[in-house]
Amino acid sequence: MTPVDCFHCGEPADGEPRITLKLDGQTRLFCCQGCKAVCETIHSEGLTGFYQLRTEPAVTPRQLTSSELDRLRELDHPLVQQAFVSPVKAGQEAQLLIGGITCAACIWLLENHMKKQPGVLSFSVNHTTQRARLVWAQDKAVLSDLLVAIHELGYTARPYQSDAVEDQLKAEHRSMLIRLAVAGIGMFQSMMLAFPLYFELISGLSPEFVSFFRWFGLLVATPVVFYSAGPFFRNAHRDIKTRHLTMDVPVAIAIGLAYLASAWVTVMGGEEVYFESVCMFTFFLLLGRYIEVQARYRAGLTGNALAGFQPTVATRVQGEHSEIIPAHQVQPGDVVRIRPGETLPVDGTILRGQSTLNESALTGEYLPETRVPGDLVHAGSINGENPLDIKVEKSGAQTRLSGILRILDRVQSEKPRVALMADRIAGKFVGRVLILAPVVWIGWWLAGADNAFDITLSVLVVTCPCALSLATPTAITSATVKLRRLGFLPTRGHALESMNSIDTVVFDKTGTLTRGELSLVDTHIVGSRDKDTCLRLASGLEQHSEHPIARVFHNRPAAAIDRVKNHLGGGLSGHYDGQALFIGHRDFVAQHLSASEPEAEQRSGMEIWLASEKEWLACFRLDDQPREDAAQAVKALQSLGIRTLLLSGDRSGHVREIADILGIDEAIGQASPEQKLEVLQGLKSEGHQVMMVGDGLNDLPSMAGAGISVAMGTAADLTQLKADAVLLNGQLMQLVEALDTSRRTRKIIRQNMTWALIYNVCALPLAAAGLVAPWLAAIGMSLSSLIVVLNALRLGTQPRAKARIKAPQVGAQVSP
Repeated sequence: MTPVDCFHCGEPADGEPRITLKLDGQTRLFCCQGCKAVCETIHSEGLTGFYQLRTEPAVTPRQLTSSELDRLRELDHPLVQQAFVSPVKAGQEAQLLIGGITCAACIWLLENHMKKQPGVLSFSVNHTTQRARLVWAQDKAVLSDLLVAIHELGYTARPYQSDAVEDQLKAEHRSMLIRLAVAGIGMFQSMMLAFPLYFELISGLSPEFVSFFRWFGLLVATPVVFYSAGPFFRNAHRDIKTRHLTMDVPVAIAIGLAYLASAWVTVMGGEEVYFESVCMFTFFLLLGRYIEVQARYRAGLTGNALAGFQPTVATRVQGEHSEIIPAHQVQPGDVVRIRPGETLPVDGTILRGQSTLNESALTGEYLPETRVPGDLVHAGSINGENPLDIKVEKSGAQTRLSGILRILDRVQSEKPRVALMADRIAGKFVGRVLILAPVVWIGWWLAGADNAFDITLSVLVVTCPCALSLATPTAITSATVKLRRLGFLPTRGHALESMNSIDTVVFDKTGTLTRGELSLVDTHIVGSRDKDTCLRLASGLEQHSEHPIARVFHNRPAAAIDRVKNHLGGGLSGHYDGQALFIGHRDFVAQHLSASEPEAEQRSGMEIWLASEKEWLACFRLDDQPREDAAQAVKALQSLGIRTLLLSGDRSGHVREIADILGIDEAIGQASPEQKLEVLQGLKSEGHQVMMVGDGLNDLPSMAGAGISVAMGTAADLTQLKADAVLLNGQLMQLVEALDTSRRTRKIIRQNMTWALIYNVCALPLAAAGLVAPWLAAIGMSLSSLIVVLNALRLGTQPRAKARIKAPQVGAQVSP
């Protein structure tokens, strides 16, 4: 039989019986009923253009389970909607995160599909962030129905709530852009008036006309000084109060003196005004800072960082009744109900129910753990297939999750030595400039010069450490842009600079060296059925389960199994072709068979057995597999003389096995977040410069305690936000490229620093000698900064020194 792909999603459509649909005179094949249903919906709404517009296959749709539908219905609760819904003039506006978007055609389909839903006033999706804005009339539709309509097409939708860090970054970015625009407009307007006068392009102007020019210059410069340059004055005031000098102090003095002197001359009369110098100086300073803010803004848009691990609401159970309350109102002694798929908001003990919990965010263990009444469970864990009633023991700031975040904040508050040294150099430099400026003024004033103020102002402007301050951030920004294209995103200014001295790389296992999910490793046939048939039978049974293990068999060709029954903690049973089938743990399957058990082999991972009522059929081995480039990356790091170490919260046996496969000499397993931090601190105390690569929430304290922390692109959003860098595409070989780029970045930074110092040393005597006008000083300062920036941009175009990295130059979207 010729293999055929699904018309909708591109997956193999080789199931029996064939699933077909006649469209426009042609018979189309589908891999599952879900794809067929989506295609029928698209066709009935006249949106078949989607199939011509798309550039990537669509996602395979999955039917919502009853528990998932219940969770969507809970979003209609006013208390829940407080977090992500706001009233607008036309109705209600919700911010959503959309999953499953593969190309621009998906957005076209979603937007056109949603516009046809009753009550929807507008719906738009941002392709970059995959966030959607939904405005609907509350009296015509409920939110959950509209979310179900999105799920009908095979996409997912969940509430989006920005965290405080992201809101702060957005506000800073927006404010800086407006300040830069005001300063730019002011600079061009004032230069348009001032240059003809400076270069005597216009002669014979009357005093009234000159006075008009000056008043107009004052009008233009005032918003630039009081709004655009406002941060310089506030920072300078803070620095003087704390006696910690930064470049904001001479900048604020230069801008303030020039503006006040110019305003005095405009009102009282005099020779010179410096409005154009003030505007130019402010604009170029803000431009340099905007480059840095822009890099931090792009890096910081991780989106919804805390929401996944700290639920805002909880379901409290009182007798036969339950109610939804804010999570912060939950008290020790309360009983809360956790439905399948929900995140635990508290630490507590299970009272009723048995389920599997995904605790990888806290422990690093990739296999779901079965939890029964009496077991202790922690906030941040994700419930599996059955509801649980939990008696609260710790809530809010007392949970283990909150403890991890407190450790993180404490460690992150400690400044790296590089930053402290840079602060000291900047403070000394600024201090000497502030001493020099009044000395120059007194000298020229005693000499009887009329332009003593002009000369002093030129000294302040020309010696402003702009190039010095841009030397590091611009080089880092240029390197960041290059590495972003490769899929490695530094999110802290010190990351690339600090990577030069790395001699030890510590890896987490789950999701870092391995894929972080169970996959089918081996199928061992022990019965009369062939391999393909056994896989179809297993998939047909597992389609009826929400268990994490069952997901391994989802999206595979499946046989039509009926009368499927879920046996809690054991497995599944069903009927196919008149025969009973069983799948699950070995002991569970053995209970339903009289046939003797096959011989068991001691192998890593998890074994799932399939049997009919007459015989054992197959054994499926599931495990977390190493990433394709993990061994290559470890070998490349070791060839550079870098020590590698595996540090994981997973069970020790599997940790050692992965270490042996990848060639890592040292491996430590079953380590708690606190123990990981102790290992990192021990390495640092021995004089090692450490890079930590991880992806779980339990890695946060140790990542913060390392010299450099790198989070995988598949990591929890919170881990990405707190890390110094993110591997967006999960390609470990980019670590080697990043180390190489960091060395070149250090070289460029040294060149920039050398140039900045030479410029200041040469320009200072010229300015002090009265040979540089204030406006020319502003241009000189700008040119020195421009040279630094252009030199830094070479990092983005310079060819890589070695052709050892063969990873494609592609990035990946950051999960918000």
